[in-house]
Amino acid sequence: MSTLNKTSTIVVQKWWIEIFITLLVLGVILFATSGNIMWLMAWIYLAIVLVIKVTNAITIDPSLMEERAQPKEGTKKWDIFLASFVALFGPILTLILAGLDIRFGWSHGIPLALNIIGALLVMLGGLLVNWAMASNHYFSSTVRIQSDRHQKVETQGPYKYLRHPGYVGAIIGSLMTPLMLGSWVAFIPAVLVMCGYIVRTVLEDKVLQEELEGYKDYSKIVRYRLFPGIW
Repeated sequence: MSTLNKTSTIVVQKWWIEIFITLLVLGVILFATSGNIMWLMAWIYLAIVLVIKVTNAITIDPSLMEERAQPKEGTKKWDIFLASFVALFGPILTLILAGLDIRFGWSHGIPLALNIIGALLVMLGGLLVNWAMASNHYFSSTVRIQSDRHQKVETQGPYKYLRHPGYVGAIIGSLMTPLMLGSWVAFIPAVLVMCGYIVRTVLEDKVLQEELEGYKDYSKIVRYRLFPGIW
């Protein structure tokens, strides 16, 4: 086995291990905060996360897995906080509040029909992120110009329609998680996560406009960043 193939195999193995650890941590958070191992929507949420994660693992290139494994040289310092908040701390806080809401009954329940709609949209948002990641070989976990990977503008898949489709999917998933889990209180951090993605989009788009060759021309063709017909 060549060194390159061996490295790719190790990266893929780590990716699968991270999927298992992620599901374990999410399960602990949901069931420990709610105090209810029989919480149906929590189990459905974990099943949806599993589907999204597995789909992601089998559709993206190992080199992108390696790129996303940890921040690389050239990462914008302001994005270290933003990326951590929108991808980790904000979503975890959403789940904690949702679990506590179930335990203490703050929201007095959300109709099952809305839970189901929320679940479908969480799945849709996650699959949109996966589509964007599979279409963009440079979908890094932090904002940086990947000169070491000869970054170029990607225009395929959802990038034909929006400049930051992955963030759209993440926003949908973030906002619909409280609805799915039946917690109005959990919308507070979810909305903050959405705001974080909007700020990140503004700053990242500015970096791409200034530093990535061809992006200005691309932005004239694909006019909208996140919201079709609006912005």
